[in-house]
Formats: sequence, structure tokens, C-alpha cells
Amino acid sequence: MNCANITTNAGGIALLQSTKTTVGAESVDIALGFRRIQPVGYLTVQITDVIPADTTTTLPVTLTLNGTTRALTLPNGDAVTAEDLLNVGVILVFNNRFTGTLALMSRTVA
Repeated sequence: MNCANITTNAGGIALLQSTKTTVGAESVDIALGFRRIQPVGYLTVQITDVIPADTTTTLPVTLTLNGTTRALTLPNGDAVTAEDLLNVGVILVFNNRFTGTLALMSRTVA
């Protein structure tokens, strides 16, 4: 089993670098690999492989955390699409594994 230290800021928000961005026929997946991620809390994700500009913009975005792939949504429950993350290098995500919530809270354009 791989273990990794997680960098946090003074407020305790984890900073994770993506390990791979995969554009598929049905979704865009941003992989975070296996890490000791708390079941509830905020995550700052640095997207190391940005979504290519020629990606179909309507594809939903998923995140893979600890080997589990889940849909990334907006706070209102709508799916985040590739268009929402084009040219984006950093995102803030709220994760609640118990309720299945994985919500995009903000994004920083690269």
C-alpha cells in the first residue's frame, strides 16, 4: 500500500497534485491517486495536466480519490463539464464521502 504525506495550509486544507488527466468518450477524469484523504473536508487540487482545449466541452468531469471515481458537481448538484475547467490550473473542492458530495467550490484559471 502506498502512503503519502499531504501538504496542508494553515487552515488544514489539503493540497493535492493530480497524477493524470484522462479524456475519454464519456467523461474527463482527474486522478489524484491513493492518498490519506480525510472523508470530509476541503481539497485544493492542482491540475498538473490541464484539460486539452480541443476536448468536447459537454463531457462531465470526474475525480478519482483513493481509487474511487466520483462525479464532480457544482454546489447546486449540476455536473461540472470540461468547459468549466478549460485553462484551469487549481480547483477548490468540498468532499464528503459519507453523503457522496464532491462539489467544485472555486477555480483558478491558469
